[in-house]
Amino acid sequence: MMKTPLAHSPRKGTGAQTYLKHITQVNSRANTNAKAASQFYKGDRAKFLEVVHSAALYHDLGKLDEKNQEVLSRISKEKLPIPHEDAGVAALLGLWRTEAAALVMAHHAGLFDAEQESEKKSHIFRDVRHIACINNTVADHVNSLLDQYCSLHLDAGLPTLSIQDKQPLHKCGFTRRIALSCLVDADHGDTAQNYGREIPVTKLETRWAERLAALNHYVEELEETSSRDPLRRQVYQTCRDAAISEPMRCCDAPVGSGKTTAVMAHLLQVAQKLGLRHIIVVLPYTNIIKQSVEVYRKALVLPGERPEDVVAEHHHRADFSTVDLRQLATLWQAPVIVTTAVQFFETLASHHPAGLRKLHELPGSAVFVDEVHAALPSHLWGQAWKWLETWMREWSGYLVLASGSLPRFWETEEMAELIGKDQHVSDLLHDDLRKELNEAEQKRIQYRSVEDILNIDGLIKLALKHKGPRVIILNTVQSAAVVADVLQRRGHQVMHLSTALAPNDRDRIVDRILARLKGSFNDWTLIATSCVEAGMNFSFCSGFRERAATASLIQVGGRVSRGAEFDDAVVWDFLLEDDLITQNPDLALSRRVLGSLFESGDVNMLTPGELAKLAMQQELTEGDFERARELMEMERLMRYPLVSKLARVIASDTRTIVVSRDLAEAICDGKKIDRRDLLRGSVQMWTSKISKKTLPIELLSGHPDDSDALYFWKSEYDPDFLGYMAGALPILRTTKEQVFIA
Repeated sequence: MMKTPLAHSPRKGTGAQTYLKHITQVNSRANTNAKAASQFYKGDRAKFLEVVHSAALYHDLGKLDEKNQEVLSRISKEKLPIPHEDAGVAALLGLWRTEAAALVMAHHAGLFDAEQESEKKSHIFRDVRHIACINNTVADHVNSLLDQYCSLHLDAGLPTLSIQDKQPLHKCGFTRRIALSCLVDADHGDTAQNYGREIPVTKLETRWAERLAALNHYVEELEETSSRDPLRRQVYQTCRDAAISEPMRCCDAPVGSGKTTAVMAHLLQVAQKLGLRHIIVVLPYTNIIKQSVEVYRKALVLPGERPEDVVAEHHHRADFSTVDLRQLATLWQAPVIVTTAVQFFETLASHHPAGLRKLHELPGSAVFVDEVHAALPSHLWGQAWKWLETWMREWSGYLVLASGSLPRFWETEEMAELIGKDQHVSDLLHDDLRKELNEAEQKRIQYRSVEDILNIDGLIKLALKHKGPRVIILNTVQSAAVVADVLQRRGHQVMHLSTALAPNDRDRIVDRILARLKGSFNDWTLIATSCVEAGMNFSFCSGFRERAATASLIQVGGRVSRGAEFDDAVVWDFLLEDDLITQNPDLALSRRVLGSLFESGDVNMLTPGELAKLAMQQELTEGDFERARELMEMERLMRYPLVSKLARVIASDTRTIVVSRDLAEAICDGKKIDRRDLLRGSVQMWTSKISKKTLPIELLSGHPDDSDALYFWKSEYDPDFLGYMAGALPILRTTKEQVFIA
């Protein structure tokens, strides 16, 4: 007779977890998640709850196999000899619960590829791999013991399910992802709690009305610093008081017009009236999160609250699935969440359990996509729009798209072919106010292009001819570090800001930049990457932008003469080639389109929104349209791993690299690590560069092939200037290796 069955093996200082306890707690957590999300569901709520409950009840049925129990009974990190998902899949398929079976199959491996599953014919969703230890396929082994597993499940004190009418898989990938999220969050959370590695997260009351009152007071107390302040106040009042009509709105107020607070005021009104759970602010770059978070924490936190509990900041992705690191997964649980476009949109597209863990928090939330022009490449908007439509229509979502150069891409013929005609998105601002804002914007800044291709010497000579303070933005981390290093070696006053620096260090440098911009010394230069293009309250005298996307050039204009304080302000577009200057291949099409727009003279003739829309339209016409259709077709065909791959916002795969030695040692020692500390003490680096072993990187946790592998940067790290590029540059000069993050 089998001893009390286990779900998790013992660890040092932690006893084994029984099967009964794990299944009971996962089922409870998953049902709680599903009930909270389904309050906002306009589909078949009872069916959704039943699917999640069924999957939670049977998800670990295969752990009852004797061979698996033998491993679970001892202190061990061995993989279970019999893949444990297949038993739950088999049991649920036998009960005609196909959708629940798909979730059980996916709760470790990820969502399925329907084409690959169809090739299995009668073995759909089953594990047909041959396992040496049983000299059989997993499916055949499970079939022979399935009745025994179910009896042990019942004997452990757990209920079983009855057979139901046969129902095929539904076609909605978005809803399937939410259901899997409910299950995975419960499973990962209970496992982390069992091993004492889950740091409790304080869930606060939303208190939307009180936060709106606090925001109103904050805005009223702001000092007037610019001639544009009356327009800012008008934008705030108009957005705050806008009627709540359809669930998708837009706001194209130019840079410096106060969108950060104005759109938040509107969403607080919406959240209060509709009883929403979260407000999620989506920004294009990790570096601009700090500034928005600081504003929101000053404006929205009420007496007695911890700011980080009210406004959560999420930098690069940190979705870990391994048992040791699950507690570090970034979850959407605070009233207000500020995150990146990469994390938000790749969560919608994900097939991977760890990536989806937070998605069940999205129903009944409001989302503010700021700087929408830079949020996604053109070819990803078709499918992203479809997901957002489903979320708004079926899961009670509310969306605002905003930008100082808002491309109304949904009005183009190309996008209409992808997402349907007659897409109407109403403006938060009325036409007269939008016209007044655009007229002020066109007087503020001009854009010019350098005809010849520059080398580093030529770029420095061009920049130093113009008044400081100057900002030079380059396309890769490596290029920015190389130019900054050359400038410093030549004795010029230079600062550097890129994702080669961890968020903690970037925040300090941002503070120094702001302080220096307020000072009287102006002969200095900031070298940066695109992370400073949007959302930063910087105002330089001169700007220089290595050619990239049209919208990027426009956004740099928002960092030059931001308050119209400099006459004849210009942003220069240029091409750069030199030793160790690297190119981001993902920018090839958008660079070509911007070049053609300079040739046609459209750059300075059109409003920022019109220019960004025209550029996006040309990008779709010149190659992105077919990519957009391919992604949408893969989603329709339920080929989820391919969708996840095709929908990557940043095409190249990255890994998390810890740069703090203290943090690395704590992880190695198995200590509890707050997910915020991990995010703020690490950087991201391309996997392809890690695998070449040229750089001094050490594996801390996980397997190198796993997406959640965690590394440590062993070489020099300069927190005040070049970040990890201080250690990388000497290696690059020797090997001519290229390593950068676009």
